[in-house]
Amino acid sequence: MEPHNSSFLWALIIIFMLNINISSVQGLGFNWGTRASHPLSPNIVVKLMKDNGFNKVKLFEAEPWVLDALRNSGIQVMLGIPNDFLAPLASGVSIAENWVTKNVSAYVSRGVDIRYVAVGNEPFLTTYKDMFTNATLPAVQNIQAALIKAGLGRQVKVTVPLNADVYQSDSSVPSEGNFRPDIHDLMISIVKFLSDNGAPLTINIYPFLSLYADPHFPIDFAFFAGTNAPVVDGSVSYTNVFDANYDTLVWALEKNGFSSMPIIVGEIGWPTDGDVNANIQYARKFNQGLFNRIIQGQGTPKRKTPPDVYLFGLIDEDTKSIQPGNFERHWGVFNYDGTVKYKLDLGSNRTLVPAKGVRYLPRQWCVLAPDASENDPNLVDSINYACTYADCTSLGYGSTCGGLDARSNASYAFNKYFQMSNQQKGSCNFNNLSVITRIEPTTGKANCKYEIMIDLGKHKKARSPPTSSTATGWRSQNLSCYVMAVFLLSLIIGRVA
Repeated sequence: MEPHNSSFLWALIIIFMLNINISSVQGLGFNWGTRASHPLSPNIVVKLMKDNGFNKVKLFEAEPWVLDALRNSGIQVMLGIPNDFLAPLASGVSIAENWVTKNVSAYVSRGVDIRYVAVGNEPFLTTYKDMFTNATLPAVQNIQAALIKAGLGRQVKVTVPLNADVYQSDSSVPSEGNFRPDIHDLMISIVKFLSDNGAPLTINIYPFLSLYADPHFPIDFAFFAGTNAPVVDGSVSYTNVFDANYDTLVWALEKNGFSSMPIIVGEIGWPTDGDVNANIQYARKFNQGLFNRIIQGQGTPKRKTPPDVYLFGLIDEDTKSIQPGNFERHWGVFNYDGTVKYKLDLGSNRTLVPAKGVRYLPRQWCVLAPDASENDPNLVDSINYACTYADCTSLGYGSTCGGLDARSNASYAFNKYFQMSNQQKGSCNFNNLSVITRIEPTTGKANCKYEIMIDLGKHKKARSPPTSSTATGWRSQNLSCYVMAVFLLSLIIGRVA
């Protein structure tokens, strides 16, 4: 073969290799919560994840309708166990065996790629007052024993998603980090058990909550763009709370003999509503900064390799408890219907794409009647009734619909109830103060809209994920394409030669 022909063909190989579509961001997963009055079809959600290249998902409990949709999808699953089930699991290994048989073995055999079982969810929060303290480790041990008995001990690992309050630093620098004194010995026992079984520790880190809890918290420190007032720890300057928080845990592990313990960030994100600091601008800034770090493979000062991260969350949940704050229903990067809230750069010239195949209720809204008086004595009670049974968290101070005038405020509340009730006859009857309109009303605020809910009975079924005998996700698929491409091109070169 002539030298110039050889150079040309090798150039083609390089160009081809550089243009292979890597469809997912390594190390990035999502939390998929289902506390919604009108949840998207699981098939649509799975397709949404695949269309956006998300190949890891964390579930909070074993729901058959969700797990069935994940069959042969190539999406790796962390399957959660709620705190309320810790005590039964701790009471005997037979209960754990039954749980594993029903919720792990049954679905693994049907093509669900379960990689982790997350036992409990932040069970050592101080607000729980030791409710789950004694049950957590025995439950973990029994689930591990059940996985081994089921022949899944190597394939599926146990872990415990913990809140970042399980460790602390008395001097506020990471190198002074250690586990909370009241649970120190228990934490060491849990970490040792996980380490002995080749399992990771999972930690939830929420910079937003640091800002929410302390009005004097330096806002720049919550993001990844740097700060004028870093936390100086010896020769290291920490410019954001995530690095400082994560490395505090690394130091705590190192001090107790677990310097190489693998860590997963089980929850991290930023809400878009329900608080003055929960808005689209801040959410985009935080999550884009997080995405950039993952795409670039950037770790922390103490650990240069980034951990696997599960963003919280995938989709808004309008029936989730708001005990921590109104923002709890607004963590999703997608709205309740799978539409994109804000643009995020996923790398490789990709941005978020919305869900496909979503069907809605008829285009009609319930609003305050034109002839209704704002001074009607029944108006306040009517609004309160609507917001008792529907999600009105966007009406709060500092939220997207906060500060509406009286008429718009009432209309927003009435419509929320009307949509929550599937537009049923009689659900727009608030003491003769309301009326149904087919002309779309407006609030005068860009991000405050009168929504129409999903029609749960008319979902267009999304195409089922392609079946794969290995169901190992994008890594094996792209590697196979890569190897085959190089093989074919090498044959071409051989023929030309």
